[in-house]
Amino acid sequence: MRLREIGELVRWPSFEPDRHRRVLARCHDLDDLRVAARRRLPRPVFDYVDGAADEEISLRANRAAFQSWQFRPRVLRDIADPDLRVSVLGRELSVPFGLAPTGFARMIHPEGEVAVARATAGRGIPYGLSTTGTTTIEQLAATGHEELWFQLYVARDRKLVHALLDRAAASGFRALEVTVDTPVSGRRSRDLRAGLTLPPTLTARSLLGIAARPGYWLAALRNPALGFANVQPPDGAAYTTIAGITSLFDPSLTWDDIDDVRARWPGPLLIKGPLGPADAVRAASAGADGIHLSNHGGRQLDRCIPPVELIRPVREAVGEHITLVADSGIRHGADIAVAIARGADLCMVGRGYLYGLGAAGQAGVEHATDLLAAQLRRTLQLLGAASIAELRRCGDELVVPGDGQH
Repeated sequence: MRLREIGELVRWPSFEPDRHRRVLARCHDLDDLRVAARRRLPRPVFDYVDGAADEEISLRANRAAFQSWQFRPRVLRDIADPDLRVSVLGRELSVPFGLAPTGFARMIHPEGEVAVARATAGRGIPYGLSTTGTTTIEQLAATGHEELWFQLYVARDRKLVHALLDRAAASGFRALEVTVDTPVSGRRSRDLRAGLTLPPTLTARSLLGIAARPGYWLAALRNPALGFANVQPPDGAAYTTIAGITSLFDPSLTWDDIDDVRARWPGPLLIKGPLGPADAVRAASAGADGIHLSNHGGRQLDRCIPPVELIRPVREAVGEHITLVADSGIRHGADIAVAIARGADLCMVGRGYLYGLGAAGQAGVEHATDLLAAQLRRTLQLLGAASIAELRRCGDELVVPGDGQH
C-alpha cells in the first residue's frame, strides 16, 4: 500500500466540546458507564452506589444467577421490528423495564431524582421515588412524568406514613411499593469504612480527594444543600447517615400494617422484597396488585437468594393476575429477556442507571436506558421472538438452564 493510500485511511476524530457527549461516546454498555462514574465520583460516593452488604456475596450471586441461563434461538422468523411494549398495572409501557427507587440521588449528581424523571418522562419508563430520596414528592411530580411510583419504608410514626401516602396520591403518583426487607438496615461495610454522610463530610481524606474530583465538588457547592427531602426527625435536626434514617423505620412491621396501607392507598400496591411463594400468596390476599422480587441489590441480607430464581415459583404460586416485577443484578438487556421468559412482567434497574447519572447526569440516564432497550431489542431478534409477549409465551423454549439438561 502506498503512503498516499495509507493517508487516505487515517481519520482524525473531531473534538467534542461537550464533556457529557465525550464521555458517553465511549460508553457502549453499563459496565462502561460504571467506569465513567468511578472516574467522576469521589470514592465514598461511588462505593455507596457500587457496594452491598457484608461480604457482598449476594451482589455477585445476583449477576451469576442471570448469567447461568442460556439462550436457545429459533431462526428464519420475521423479527424486522420487534415489539418491546408491555401492559403493566393497566398502563402500556414502551419497554418492559423501569428505574428503581434509590436514596442519595442528589449526592450522585446535583439534579438527582429530577434528572432521572426528566430522562424517562417521555419514554414510557416507570420511575420510583424512594422515601429516602433527596427530592420532594411534589418537586418530582412537577416534572410531568406520568408513570411515577412511590417506594415506602413504613416508619414507626404512622402519622408520617399517612402523610407520605396522602402527598404521593395528591401528586398523582401511579403506584405504591412497600418495601418489607428493611426491618433493620443492612451492614454496608464500604459505607462504614468511608464514614458516608449526607452531604459527604469534608474529612482530611476527602479534602485531599477534592483535587482529583474538582468537577464533582464544584457542582455540589453550587447547588442547595443535600438532605432527605421527605422525612425529617421530630426535633428538627437533619438525618445525615443511613443508620440515622433507617432508625425511623419500624422493625415490628407485620401483615396487619400492610392492611392499613392498602386501605389508605387508592392506586396499585406492590410489596417489595425477597418474597418466596408463601409470602407472595399472603401479599396477594392482603390486596397487593403486584409483587416486586428484590433482595435490595444485595444491600440488605447478604447471601440472600437471587430474585431471578424466585420468579418462576412465585409466578406459579400467584397465577397470572398478579403483576410480577424483578430487580437485583440486571446489567444488560439480555438479563431483562431472561426475567421476562421466566415469568416477570417488568424489570427494575438500580445501579445501572445510577452509573449513568454519576457519569453524565440526565444524559447519562438516557444513555443507560437506550443501551438497555437496544440490547433487549437485539436479543429478541437473535432469539427469533417478534415481541415481549412472544418471549413470555415461549420462554421455556427460548431460555434454558445452563447446566446442559435441556
